[in-house]
Amino acid sequence: MRRDLPPGFLDELAAALPGRVTVNPTELARHGRDESSLPEVSPDAVVMARSTDDVSTLLRLCHAAGVPVIPFGMGSSLEGHVLPVHGGVSLDLSEMNAILDVRPDDLLVVVQAGVCRVALNERLARDGLFFSVDPGADATLGGMAATGASGTTTVRYGSMRDNVLALTAVLADGTVIKTGRPTRKDSAGYDLTRLLVGSEGTLAVITELSLRVFGIPERISAARCTFANLSDGVSAATAIVRMGIPVARCEFLDAASVRAVNAYEGTDLPEAPSLFFEFHGTPASVQEQAEEAHAVVADFGGSDFTWTVDEGERRKLWHARHNAYPAGMAAVPGARSLTTDAAVPLSLLPEAVTRAESIFTGQPFVWSMLGHVADGNFHALLLFDPADSAASDAAHHAAKELTREVIALGGTCTGEHGIGLGKRQALVDQAGESTVAVMRSIKQALDPLDILNPGKVLLPADSSSSSLPHGGIHAGLQ
Repeated sequence: MRRDLPPGFLDELAAALPGRVTVNPTELARHGRDESSLPEVSPDAVVMARSTDDVSTLLRLCHAAGVPVIPFGMGSSLEGHVLPVHGGVSLDLSEMNAILDVRPDDLLVVVQAGVCRVALNERLARDGLFFSVDPGADATLGGMAATGASGTTTVRYGSMRDNVLALTAVLADGTVIKTGRPTRKDSAGYDLTRLLVGSEGTLAVITELSLRVFGIPERISAARCTFANLSDGVSAATAIVRMGIPVARCEFLDAASVRAVNAYEGTDLPEAPSLFFEFHGTPASVQEQAEEAHAVVADFGGSDFTWTVDEGERRKLWHARHNAYPAGMAAVPGARSLTTDAAVPLSLLPEAVTRAESIFTGQPFVWSMLGHVADGNFHALLLFDPADSAASDAAHHAAKELTREVIALGGTCTGEHGIGLGKRQALVDQAGESTVAVMRSIKQALDPLDILNPGKVLLPADSSSSSLPHGGIHAGLQ
């Protein structure tokens, strides 16, 4: 239920944060949508924060008035994280984009939450460094931390949970806290940093981050190969990981994804289930890694193995992989997308992918699959005409069925996109009511008025999927 703003609240907000508050309809609309298939919902106002003090001031006023606050970065999330379903203020952190400290000797960087991934790596490159987490989208670091993002390089370098060392965050009442330390090891007290990473803005607003960075490898190479079917490719990838070959990236695309990429990018990749690899190290080690990977994929029927150390060819290959999502969208003009996100134990990934293919085949929507197979994480892009209710219902039902299958295999309903609005019931199904009750108690302790991104992550204790806002669509995503 949408909460009404108290009389005079916007005037009070504008006085406390002059020049930071807007109710411009265009800005309200921009902050009321993300990349999910969920309905748009506009906030009552947008605040453009430029400092931790701005965030603290806003939260202090909103806490006193009981007004919801929804943190917003680039709006690239896929589970409705930034939708203000209870109204309130969209807190835009994109202008908090300062790189505060680069410490090459400590392999550490300190940034404000609004710094974007590409800009950070452009700055770090001057010192021979890079930040490893690569979700594809040029998201803000604060948003990536809030959703627990990972991506193509996680198999070698870890996810946001592994690479955030310390945080500055603002609690619901405006209190500023600092968690963690800029050290490689820290066993002091509760791990509040990891509690906040992945909390999706429901426990605190992250404003600054201390991040682990890495030296740019001496040599980077890339490879690709094709398979007769998707399951063989996935089996080959999992075998490579089990053998300990230190791949930096290992991605698969099904034939439909490759076909869409070729049409979108003008490339001529073989339109068959494919694995893409990247290897980091010395010139000798990357060649050895590629040769070992080649031998493994051959055992699983892999063919057309192509390896390159040419920087232009490598960038072209990964540019194509990163554009698989817009390429898929472009293949079906006017379609709405539903993107699934699941992860299973590595040994069960071929089974999970096979089950997904079985669920999607013959359905009245267009689909394709791809994923970070070395992590056991895969995605499906389900595309349908928004005016075709049968196709829409079928896509949402299929996504829900896949989630059930993945949980039954001992997997998770989300490997990297988060819970948001769309997977709250799935979280209960996966973790169990008693575990979710502990999560609710943490939320109650830190945000007793439920003003921080309300309606996300946790279903109320007495709720079911039928009681969600915008019932049909959200229920279909459970």
